[in-house]
Amino acid sequence: MTYHEAHKSHRTGWLRAAVLGANDGIVSTASLIIGVAAANVSKEYILLTGLAGLVAGAMSMAAGEYVSVSSQADSEKADLEQERRALDEHPELEKAELAKIYEDRGLTKKLSLTVAEQLMEHDALAAHVRDEIGIVESGRARPIQAALFSGLAFTIGALLPMLASLLSAITLIIPMVSISSLLFLSILGALASHTGGALKLKGSFRVTFWGALAMLLTALIGSLFGVAV
Repeated sequence: MTYHEAHKSHRTGWLRAAVLGANDGIVSTASLIIGVAAANVSKEYILLTGLAGLVAGAMSMAAGEYVSVSSQADSEKADLEQERRALDEHPELEKAELAKIYEDRGLTKKLSLTVAEQLMEHDALAAHVRDEIGIVESGRARPIQAALFSGLAFTIGALLPMLASLLSAITLIIPMVSISSLLFLSILGALASHTGGALKLKGSFRVTFWGALAMLLTALIGSLFGVAV
């Protein structure tokens, strides 16, 4: 019988992009709708503002993630190329360097050298990339995947307060969008924490708190100025 532990760290890349996108979609769109609604404008204007925020936000999230993760991918590529050259030019020094890493982790000097030799015979570059640089396959930068997850998640998140405002009478838009968005945020936080193996209540509270603060501030701005911003 084979024993296997179900770890969560391999989900970090797409989970971060999806949670960040959905959270921003709910918070920014709900806050925008509430702020404009507090300025006493028409429902059509409120919906148009929300739609514009959805499109702009989704594109901004996707582009931002792509640029950010692409920079990480470029750094990883440069490190890989540097390590490949070092292995070609100084294989013995690289073997000693890898053995020292294992020795520092608790292996004997002799065993460390044996492990380094065997791993380098199997795949020298993979061994150095993993243990010297700290790059693992599950954590590799994937710009397109991050951009798609962020943009799509933002759109889904933004559609929730948009739907709430669409189905509400103009006098009820602020309370309906506020309540439903906070509910969506609490569910999102709990789901994200569950997927990542953390406490659901803690994850739910932290996203709900910041979302409530953002909505409160934009509502105050809209009511104070009484104009669309």
